[in-house]
Amino acid sequence: MTELTEPKRFISLSENRLADLRERFDAREANRIAMNAVTDSGIDKTARNFDRARSLQRRFSTVVDNGKVTSQARSGRCWLFSSLNVARFVAKKNLGVKDFEFSQSYAMYYDKLERVNYFLQDVAALVAAGEPSDSRLMQHLLHDVMGDGGQWTMALNVYTKYGAVPKDLFPETASSQNTGQMNTNLRSVLRQAVARLYEGADVETTVADTLAAAHRVLTIHLGTPPTSFDWEWTDDEGDFHRVGEITPVEFWNRYVDAGLEDYVCLVDDPRKEHPKGTKIAIEHLGNVVGGTPTEYLNVPVDFMKDCARRIMEEQGIPVWFGADCHPMMDRTNGAWATDLFEYGRVYDFDFAMDKEERVRFADSAMNHAMAFVGVDVADDGRTTRRWRVENSWGDKIADKGYFTMSDDWFSEFVYEVAVPKSYLPKEYQEALDAPAISLPAWDPMGALA
Repeated sequence: MTELTEPKRFISLSENRLADLRERFDAREANRIAMNAVTDSGIDKTARNFDRARSLQRRFSTVVDNGKVTSQARSGRCWLFSSLNVARFVAKKNLGVKDFEFSQSYAMYYDKLERVNYFLQDVAALVAAGEPSDSRLMQHLLHDVMGDGGQWTMALNVYTKYGAVPKDLFPETASSQNTGQMNTNLRSVLRQAVARLYEGADVETTVADTLAAAHRVLTIHLGTPPTSFDWEWTDDEGDFHRVGEITPVEFWNRYVDAGLEDYVCLVDDPRKEHPKGTKIAIEHLGNVVGGTPTEYLNVPVDFMKDCARRIMEEQGIPVWFGADCHPMMDRTNGAWATDLFEYGRVYDFDFAMDKEERVRFADSAMNHAMAFVGVDVADDGRTTRRWRVENSWGDKIADKGYFTMSDDWFSEFVYEVAVPKSYLPKEYQEALDAPAISLPAWDPMGALA
């Protein structure tokens, strides 16, 4: 019989302690000044570092012009928008046009359909293996299912299998621009399937029926995607082109010929137990059964910067990346810098965690994907100073939707970039063939953009 122990005593928040807190607050005159400012104007306007903001210039030694920015509206499709922004730059050059956009809704349709199948196959195997329904893993999978976020590798799995289509051939819908209700209903469909599996329902029948139901939900919300289409366009020289009937896969292979399928994902995992130069994998993370697994090569952040700089300078194309976009962000003016807001001075508190501590203690993780379309480099030709970023939040903010990022912010809050495998030195290429460090499904490096 387990011996009962005395419950731990916690100190209550007494009136004496509250009085002490009030007295300490009132003793510092700056606290009242800060309260007056923040209650009237908000913390960001009060804490904004005027000197830093005006010194973060929008000039770059290398610029990749990708035209008008896109808008993901009220959806979490940034990883699809940003990867297609890289792809559309290549397509625009091949088509001879300045104005072109891929259908992000088409990509989302097949990502979600594939993810339904991936989830059902994954969970069915866990149920068969005896995974309890209330385990941390099962509850994580059930809670996290059918979000909008994803990774570069997951995006390329969709484009490789299903190709892509011009936006006007599969346009946005009310649900693609605001995915909340569609996702809620899809989650319920999938969670009901899991409940039936735990009740002993036939796996093959449950998977087939659930996949059919999810397909109906997606098609009702997004429409029926084209399997082929007549392709014709007029280039910027005024010349008319007619290709005839073409499939989405043929369209992708013909006009996005930059070898994006062969890119690898570099990450900066700052935790010391995960050495640089090793491969990282996240359990149960993926979208297409049989597709390329979601794996990363853990490298120093300066190597990531060097690859991103070289791609834009040498190849002249944008670079996909993932970051924690929220810290020190001036959304209206389109700027990131580690000292852009002086919160510590306003609160009289030292925010002193480094990147490793922020990852380890849930203060930071990748949550947004964008594309680098410019970099400013010092006279030595290698030292990066600031970065130009193509976002997918529309053109009503920032510099017509383009943001400026300081180099120190890159170091602290950028976690991933997608680069050609050829940019890796021999030891890193060899590391890609070695077994990956397998991290649990809830690890912060598995956070989706």
